[in-house]
Amino acid sequence: MQQPWIANYPEGMPAHIDMGSYTSLVDLLDQASKKHAERVAFVSFNVSMTYRALDAHALSFARWLQSLSLPPGARVALMMPNVAAYMVAVLGTLRAGHVVVNVNPMFTPRELQLQLEDSGASVIVVFESFAHTIEQVRGCEALLHRVVVAPGDMLGVIKGSLINVVARHLKKIVPPWCLPGSYRWPEVLRRGRSLPWRAPEITLQDLAVLQYTGGTTGQPKGAMLTHGNLVANVLQVQEVAMPALRSVINHPLTMLTALPLYHVFAMTVCGLYGMHAGMKSLLVINPRDRQALIRIWRRYPVNIFPGVNTLFNALMQEPAFCQLDFSSLRLSFGGGMALQSGVAEQWETLTGQALIEGYGLSETSPVVAANPTNAKTFSGSVGLPVPDTDIAILDAQGAGVASGEHGEIAIRGPQVMQGYWQAPRDTAEVLRADGFFLTGDIGWMDARGFVYIVDRKKDMILVSGFNVYPSEVEAVVMMHPAVIECAVIGVADAHAGERVKLYVVRKDDSLTEDIVLDWCRQHLARYKCPRIITFCDELPKSHVGKILRRALRDV
Repeated sequence: MQQPWIANYPEGMPAHIDMGSYTSLVDLLDQASKKHAERVAFVSFNVSMTYRALDAHALSFARWLQSLSLPPGARVALMMPNVAAYMVAVLGTLRAGHVVVNVNPMFTPRELQLQLEDSGASVIVVFESFAHTIEQVRGCEALLHRVVVAPGDMLGVIKGSLINVVARHLKKIVPPWCLPGSYRWPEVLRRGRSLPWRAPEITLQDLAVLQYTGGTTGQPKGAMLTHGNLVANVLQVQEVAMPALRSVINHPLTMLTALPLYHVFAMTVCGLYGMHAGMKSLLVINPRDRQALIRIWRRYPVNIFPGVNTLFNALMQEPAFCQLDFSSLRLSFGGGMALQSGVAEQWETLTGQALIEGYGLSETSPVVAANPTNAKTFSGSVGLPVPDTDIAILDAQGAGVASGEHGEIAIRGPQVMQGYWQAPRDTAEVLRADGFFLTGDIGWMDARGFVYIVDRKKDMILVSGFNVYPSEVEAVVMMHPAVIECAVIGVADAHAGERVKLYVVRKDDSLTEDIVLDWCRQHLARYKCPRIITFCDELPKSHVGKILRRALRDV
């Protein structure tokens, strides 16, 4: 197929990546740990961890996992915010020959149970603030080896103890929990140091991560990302970043990691690529605590800042942020949701750096397109396909359309997933025989190869970079005995990109907005809960009785 984008790549950017130096993602990360051993890998609560220490801790965790006698490829769920233990657990899990299952810590017990059951996870590592959620999952004690990470873990005895006291007793962010037979993170690492080690055979074809997503149908399922998928995307991101970083690439660089590492964008860009490049990653445990983020930026000059539209916009509302020194900033990279032109223009005026927008999906590891990172201004496009990636715009019959015409975006490249976990039918619906993945997104490509998004997946709602699938929210609302029927759509929101709007047909007036909201909060993560509730007498339907969400969007 024609690839007009290659001619428009920045100078020096290759059309292909070379994966020949790596036998697996473990190999890539191991090489980085050795090469950058004396550099700082992570900073959490102003406590630094070198690559050498990361390497040693990850090996201890891998040894402990092997002592459990799990089968090769066993799934290990990680339910943590941005703390040092997360990347230790990622590397340790992969080294042991097992599979990482990223879990959103905001999940309710119902959501967590669905993901644990579907993935068949044998181990879960959970941040202490969310241990009470696991306690409420039925059958969890028989399913999992449970490891609890305290807020002060890996921060030294004195500082760690102080942070634990503050978190548990002053800020009260650790609800009471009881998990008999669970392990504490320091205990696991201590045991692992004295256990034997056997390096498993791992190839690029082996499964590395189950990244849960609604896919193109809305039913959450695990995108199977192999070692090869993630190695490819790390190397693709490296080439994309090079035009912005070439003049400083031989110096240790600092990345501010405010996006949650359990999200595929941050896992690959901030976690895996950051390690591969030997960067110092500043871990922000709560990106909503903007004052804490500002204090971190002020203390450690930032070179690279991946974010989402809502985060960029919120920071610029803070006078203290606007007074920071941005002279060290080389790359501001936006993904996860559409960047708004007004936000991009304001960011450029404030920092002197353009916001570089990219495009990706959980099923593609995730990055598939990005604007040239040496661009001087915001383009409104999601950019050019990254090296070794084909993007086609297809009509309803699956044939390519002419430049400038709208159609479904399809992607082919080494970063495209193996398929959906234990869902062959769903996999067959999105992976074509020619290797193209059908995204369900509608867009167009100009004559230069720049891609433009017209619509996100037909019904998906994007709240601050997180996918919300109407069918899931509707299923929860329909569980309430006073609800006859309901429908969910997304509406534009200046801060979150979109927000959830719920239409409800109720049995009688005793069902109020507060009752519906309380019900949703019991069963859904906060970002999935409706922000607008409208009661109505009936919902628009097709001739076969299907509720027409598009008619509600047109109201």
